[in-house]
Amino acid sequence: MRLFKILLVSLLSASSFSAWALEEIHLHCKRYEKSYTEEYEMKIVPALANRKAKVYLDERDLDRSDEYGHQLVKSVTLARPKIVIWVEASFAPEVVTGVSYPAGTVSTQISIDTNTGKLKKTERIQGGILGATMGDGTRFSEEDCLLSPSPNKAK
Repeated sequence: MRLFKILLVSLLSASSFSAWALEEIHLHCKRYEKSYTEEYEMKIVPALANRKAKVYLDERDLDRSDEYGHQLVKSVTLARPKIVIWVEASFAPEVVTGVSYPAGTVSTQISIDTNTGKLKKTERIQGGILGATMGDGTRFSEEDCLLSPSPNKAK
């Protein structure tokens, strides 16, 4: 009987994990920095066989490219209750208000615990305007992100 209960719980867990992995995930997030508060919506679209995972902040696709550089969502891992996102960005050399800045890179790992609502971000900055203004190195920050109901789901 005990083996049956273990198998049943395992099956139910696996089916809920797979369902979660196929649905869009919507989060309402808040970032606090000194006396400044920023609120934003994050949408995570898991990968399918024919499509890579996508991440959107306030409907802006994090996969972006222009003459100043490019940013790419490298991976999205859904391991309930955690979501881990890895983003890499590189920036071309630029001149801003007469000051020249070299090329730079930023590698960001975001970990969201959907049980606690804590988003933990680790950013590694190397060169570029960010390295010049903030300093090269690793930055850690925390934000609050709570699961929101999917706007596409019937209520």
